[in-house]
Amino acid sequence: MRTLCASTLIGELFVIGFAGLVAMKYPDLATSTVWTVCGIAMFLCVALCGVITRPGGVALGWALQIALVASGVFVPLMFFLGAVFALLWWASVHFGRKVDEAKARFAAGADQPDAA
Repeated sequence: MRTLCASTLIGELFVIGFAGLVAMKYPDLATSTVWTVCGIAMFLCVALCGVITRPGGVALGWALQIALVASGVFVPLMFFLGAVFALLWWASVHFGRKVDEAKARFAAGADQPDAA
């Protein structure tokens, strides 16, 4: 799960950075505010890569997904991109857990001696 979720978060890091560049063109948004918010969100993406397997890590990831979709209020394209990344996040968590379970079953089977 860690690899899939981290890959999604790194992709989001770049999307957030590019969204910050787009948000700078809006005159009602201060450049310092845009880069403060984007910088915090980008930092959270990197930090979540390290804590994704700890308790609450996935929930924090979901909070970041919600914030990414909500950022569409300021940059309308982020409604779409946020929804795409929320779907990717769900797939990363869902299929990552399935892969982890399969690895655990394989490791448990490899630990047992052959009953031949």
